[in-house]
Order: sequence, then structure tokens, then C-alpha cells
Amino acid sequence: MTVNHFIRLLKENTLWIILFPLLTAGAVYYFTRNEQKEYTAKATVYTGLASGYNIQSVNKSGTPDYTTISNAFDNLLTTLNSNETMRQIGLRLLAQHLVLQKPDSLILSQPGFSELQNAIPSSFRLDLLANLDSTGLYPKLEALANSETGNPIKSLLNDPYSYYSTEGIAKKLKANRKNSSDMIELEYESDDRGVTQQTLAHAVRVLNARYVSLKSIDANPVIDYYKGKSQEARDKLEEIESKLREFNVKHELVNFAEESKNAVFSRDGFAKEYTTELMRNRAAKAGMDALQKRMGQRGNLLSINDDLLQKQTELLFAETDVVSAQSSGQSNGQVSSLQAKSDRIKEEMKEISRRYYAAGNSPESLPQDKLVEDWLAKVIDFEESNARLDVYKKRLGEFQAKMSEYSPLGTDLHQLQRELDVAEKEYLALTASLNQAQIYRQDVLEDDILKILDPPNYPLKPKPSKRLLLIVVGFGVGLFIALLMTVIRFLLDRRLDSPENAEAKIGKPVTIAFPKVKKFTLGSKESRAAMSTFEQLTNAINIEILQSASQVPIPLITLVSMRSKQGKTWVAHGLARLYAETGQQIAYFYPKITKNELPFEQNGVHFFPYSIRPDFMNVSDLTGLLEEDKPFATSPFHKIIVELPPLVSSPLPLYLFNKCHVSLLVVDANSVWGRKEKQLMDLYNKISVNDPIIILNRVEKEYIDAPTVKEAEQILVPSELLLKHQRKLPSASQT
Repeated sequence: MTVNHFIRLLKENTLWIILFPLLTAGAVYYFTRNEQKEYTAKATVYTGLASGYNIQSVNKSGTPDYTTISNAFDNLLTTLNSNETMRQIGLRLLAQHLVLQKPDSLILSQPGFSELQNAIPSSFRLDLLANLDSTGLYPKLEALANSETGNPIKSLLNDPYSYYSTEGIAKKLKANRKNSSDMIELEYESDDRGVTQQTLAHAVRVLNARYVSLKSIDANPVIDYYKGKSQEARDKLEEIESKLREFNVKHELVNFAEESKNAVFSRDGFAKEYTTELMRNRAAKAGMDALQKRMGQRGNLLSINDDLLQKQTELLFAETDVVSAQSSGQSNGQVSSLQAKSDRIKEEMKEISRRYYAAGNSPESLPQDKLVEDWLAKVIDFEESNARLDVYKKRLGEFQAKMSEYSPLGTDLHQLQRELDVAEKEYLALTASLNQAQIYRQDVLEDDILKILDPPNYPLKPKPSKRLLLIVVGFGVGLFIALLMTVIRFLLDRRLDSPENAEAKIGKPVTIAFPKVKKFTLGSKESRAAMSTFEQLTNAINIEILQSASQVPIPLITLVSMRSKQGKTWVAHGLARLYAETGQQIAYFYPKITKNELPFEQNGVHFFPYSIRPDFMNVSDLTGLLEEDKPFATSPFHKIIVELPPLVSSPLPLYLFNKCHVSLLVVDANSVWGRKEKQLMDLYNKISVNDPIIILNRVEKEYIDAPTVKEAEQILVPSELLLKHQRKLPSASQT
């Protein structure tokens, strides 16, 4: 589509393009004549979801999680937009309005009060307000709203046009987060100032209550879970502690690690002392045996002395008692008493020894008393050592028994302590989770989540009317519909319309394009273009005649069309008169319109009407077109113009086509070039010797070029003779 084509299309549809927008704008103007005024109230609440400080903030660190923050805002806005929230807002607003005894501009104005009185009968209203308890009117309204049977409250809540319906509130209540802040801006509009403000106030309260409730409900199952688990962990911990306590009591353990360490250390000390004492004992025994051997016979007599042996035995027991008392940690008085007894026995043994060995020397010429004293000292040392060795052996046995007892106790005690550590860690972890959950719930219940920054305002002025905007939109919609219809009409339009479109559909170039001429005037572009086009047509015909291979001496020009009313007659008349004005004799053959038509001559043009007979396809010359028996004489004529009937309704004169010099195919721009036309065009191309000159008739002036007025005045042929036969409408135009 070219710009000219588009402009012409708009001009053709100018009426619809103007009418449709005016109709739609007028309809909007009419239907909005009773437009109600709307009032808007706004409120801003602080949520603290992004940067607020609370109990949980103490344990938080690092950068904020923007995904979590965005999710929290989405949850808050979803809670606000839920049906249950809208239902509670409507019920609370209705409860507030039902208690009014008269209209209140701050709550409900006169029109709304009257509608409420009409919607709820007075008797029903009195029953609702009677016997109200501390909970107020809201529980009654909620029960009626959820009732399975119909009632005025339920009907009023389900009315989408009432102030209390879920659907109506949801449409008018808007909430948006302000940029990336913690603020949420709420907006509500209504045709009543008081209703607008009060609805928004109820929305803030209901939203806060529901959001706190939902957050608390989230925390309660978690708290209950951790309470149960922490109690189970505590019971398990106490059970293990009881087992450990019983284990320590049973085995008389205070501190197993220290006791086992002390036992090992004491055992090692006693083992070392035992080894040392054993060496002393062996030394004392060796010295005693050597002295006995030196003493000889006297020593043997002494050894068999009963008193001395008895005292020796007593000394052994006395020394044993002293060592036992010392090792067992008895009091100093008891140890001193036992030591005094031992010393006394020693003195008695010395006295007995002096009595038996008072005189004489040893075999080695040693004094006998000295030898006896040395022997006696060794005997005493030996007996004392034996006593200490017995005690050491006993204590070492006790230590060995204790170590045998401690060996399995260590494993059992380690297992109990490990179980105690695991149970304690589990209990501490569950307790920490429980505390965290309780902190979360306390943070929610501590105060309202939403803090009102800007309370709902009372609107004083209505919103600017949208009537003008709606009218403009209506006009735009009408204009769009008109343009859409124009485009649809263009897409459905199968007419040839323009030379370019005709060339694309016909498949051959358009040589001549005649404009649509309604009335001749030299100042008309169409008239001047038509006059100029006839001149161009004659030039094109002359060129074709010169190049033609036809054997007929007189130039034969045929005019054809696919269908009737394409403009052949108008073109043929124009050509004939144009040639006649130059002094040529023109023969013009055309199909009869009536049976009584006869040949005639006018202004140098000889008209020969002919009938279309059944043997029309066999006509081979011009004589065959006439009904007279004598042959047609072509010699008086300079050119012969033959107008053929439409190809769609008559047979083709094949032999006549082969003799013509020039063939003119006339096509109306408003005609359709369809499948039938294509078939006829293919047949025409097969029988025609030369390519036809295609003439597009009745083209809009946007597609033509016209000479100026001065150039048109130079054309010698009177234009009224050329143009007077073109008709105005296609239905009555040229055949």
C-alpha cells in the first residue's frame, strides 16, 4: 500500500472515520451524565520488615536477606487481599453502621444510611441490637454471614454494590510498598467520605490482627514441639545422672580419676619401699647368720634357750604391730604405746643375753659381750624387717585387689559420662531452639506489627472526574474501530484499484490509466489528465501499428474487456472522435444494443452495429460481422475500430484476432480480477498475435499525472467530445 493509496482509502471512509468516534464519544457522554463523585482516603503504615529492630535483631548479623524481606512483604499484602480479610472489614464496618441512630457524616452519610435502613428491616435490626454482651455486635453478624439460610445480613454482604461486600472492598482497596522502604501505603475510594475513612481504618486494624495471629500460629507448633523434645531430653539427662550417681555410691567413688591415680602412685611407692626393705632383711639375715657362726657352741646354747626364743617371738609381733599402726595412720599415742612395748622387749632380750654370755671372748678373741650385742642387734633388725615385709605384702595385696576392681569400672564410668555429655548437649540444643521460638513469638506478641505512620485521612474533596478522559477514550475507541474497519475493508478488497495493483494481478504492464471524470472542466485535474491520456493512447496505438505484422492494409484496432461495463465504449468513442478531428475516416463496429439499430455516420465516424450470432467465433473478417451479403469495403477508411463483447459472456473471434494490428484490453479499476479473469486472460494471450495495450479505466486522481491548464489549452481536440460519454456510476457506465 502506497501513501496515495492509503490517503485515498481514508478519504473513501471519511464518513465512518468521523461518525464512529463521535458516536462512541457521545455514548460515553450520555452514560456518564449521572457519574457519582468518588472520594479517596490514604494511610501509611510502618512494618519494620526490612530494617526494623526487635528482639530477634540481637542475634542477627550480616547483610539483610532481600529475598526474605520481599517474601515477608508479599505475605503481608496477600494477607490484606485475602477474602477473609475483606469479609472481616465488611463485617466490622457493618457493625459500626448498624448502631447508628441517625446519619453521621464522619461515619455514614444520609444516602448510605437510607440504603442500609431499606436493606435491613427495623425489626430485624432491633433484634440484632438487643441483649448485646461484652463481645459486641460482631459475633452475631459473623454467625448470620455464615448461616446456611438466607437473611438480610448475608444478602447485604453478597451485594457487590454495597459498602460491605468482599468483592466491592477488594476492588477499591489498594496497597503498595513505597519503593524499598518499610512503609506500605493503603488507599481506598468510595462515594461516601465517612465510609472511605472508616473502611481504611478497619482495614489497618484487621490486617494487623490477622498478621499477628498468623505469625503466632506459626510459632505455637514449633514451641510445643521443642517443649516436648526438651522435656524428653531433660528426663533422659536426669536418668543418666541417676545411673552415674548410683554407680559412684555402689563403688564408693568420689573422684575416680584422682582415686585411681593415687592408688597407682601409692602402689608404686609401696612396691619401692618393699624392695628396699627386702634388701635390708636379706642383709640383716646374712649378718645374723655370720655372728651366730662366730659364737660357736655358746651361740647354739643361747639359741636353744627358751626365754630368749620367746622374747624373740614377742619382739617380732611387737614390731609388726608398730609398723601396722604407722602404715594404717593410727594416732600417735597408740603408735607410741606399741613402740614402748617393743623397746621393753628389746631391753629384756639384752638382759638375757648378758646373763648367758657375760664372760668370755669370741673365737676370734673378740669380747663375748660385744659379739653378743652385735648379734642381738642383727636379730632385732632382722625381725623388724620381717614385720615390715609382712605389712608391705599385705598392703600390696590390697592395692592389687583395688586395681583389679578399678580396671572394668573405668570403662563403665567412661560410657556413662559419654552418655551424659551427649544427653546434656542434646538438651542444651533443644533448649536453645525453644528459647529462639519463644523469642520469635514474644517478638510478634510484644506489640502491633504495623505502626500507623499516617492515619486514614477524611477526604474533603472528591477525586477529579474521569468523564472527560472517558469521552476522549471513547472517541479514541471509535476512531480505532473505524480505522480497523477501514483496514479490514482494504484487506478484503479485491479490486484492481491502482496501476501497480493491476499490474501485479494481471501480470502485464498497464500502459494507459484513465481517471474517473464526473464533469468536464478545464480546471479539473481529472479532465486534463483524460485529455492528455487520449493523446498518449494514440501514440501507443501508432507505435503498435508500425510494429504490427498484420497483412490487412487498413489498421484494425480491437477493444476487449473481460466483463461488461469496463469502459470500452467510452474509450472507443474517444479514439474515434480524436481520429475524426484529424480528418480521418473512421469505421467503428460495436455490438447492437437494440435489434433495429442501423449503420450511420456522424462527424467523420461511421458507426456499424453488429449482432452476436452463434457462429461469432468463426468470423474471419469485418464482412462476417455485418448482416448484409455484400462485402465490407475498407478502402474509404483510414482506421477501423472494433469493439468486441465481453469475453466472459461471448465466444472469441479467433480468426479476427489474428488480423488486428492493435488490441486494447480495457479494465475498470473498481472491478475484481479473479480466477475467471485469469483463465480468460490466458486464453486471450494464446490467440492474440501481439501483446494487448492494457487500459485501466476510472482510476482515482491520486494515481494520475495531469498537464497544467496552459498545456491542456494547447490540445486541439475539443475535450467535451472525448469525455461526454463517460458516466458517473459503474452500474450505469460504459459497456
